Amino acid sequence: MKDSTTIETDQALGFAIASRSARGRLVRLGPTLDTVLSAHAYPPAIEALLAEALCLVALVGSTLKDASGQLTMQTRSEHGVVQLLVCDYRGGEVRGYVQYDADKLAEAPEHPSLFALFGPGSLAITFDLATTGERYQGIVPLDGETLTEAVESYFIQSEQIPTLVRIGIRRDADGRHVAGGLFLQHLPEGEDGRERLHTRLDHPEWDHVQALGSTMGVDELADAALPLETLVWRLFNEEDDVRILARTALMRGCRCTPDYIASVIAKFSPEERDEMADENGVISVDCAFCASKFPVFA
Repeated sequence: MKDSTTIETDQALGFAIASRSARGRLVRLGPTLDTVLSAHAYPPAIEALLAEALCLVALVGSTLKDASGQLTMQTRSEHGVVQLLVCDYRGGEVRGYVQYDADKLAEAPEHPSLFALFGPGSLAITFDLATTGERYQGIVPLDGETLTEAVESYFIQSEQIPTLVRIGIRRDADGRHVAGGLFLQHLPEGEDGRERLHTRLDHPEWDHVQALGSTMGVDELADAALPLETLVWRLFNEEDDVRILARTALMRGCRCTPDYIASVIAKFSPEERDEMADENGVISVDCAFCASKFPVFA
């Protein structure tokens, strides 16, 4: 067990409770979160939304058994303040971006609800498994008070897996962010793989695990001085056979290298590249995720 003074951020920790047929994941983001958020001067409401989304995508993405697989979470809304929110996870790397209407945001409450930000919208979660080439996607309405509730609904509705998700976010006096998350799922005994059907309507083991998980405070999740293993112990110290699983380091990852940008531009015809170029024959490409600019000669 780590010392209580340890600052533990940018980590994901898996655990399993075999006697209750449950698995879980804890995530805490710190400097990685600040790096992603600092790419754009987001107003507080948008910054908080993206912080929540990045924590969620790290929670769910870090459960992928395929190390080369990718999880993408994207919202869709036609008339909301937020026009596009997209985050993804691959191999411990997270990135995210929000496109929003500043005029509509100015008319929204200081702490807008999910509906105030999106209106009637939807959430798509996509799993791309590189090893097998398989792709899974589920789309659910953006219902509930928070994005976290919408993700919880995705697993309950689209994958029929009883799920609990909790997120805690704080910002200290120096402006640094810490976001923590808890992800719990009930897995039926004797089933393996992604195809899991819960034919029973009652799950006593899950009800017990969910009740314990619900006691986790958001302030504990966002407390960088609390090791993740300590949080597992606080929740499940009276349970039999609690297993700590692999730990994953988290970092900001953006795939906008000069070579990648050049390869994308090369797919356009010479005529199209000429139209995109300025008077000096340079095509300027901006990455929405990290706000980097890449000049490419047509």
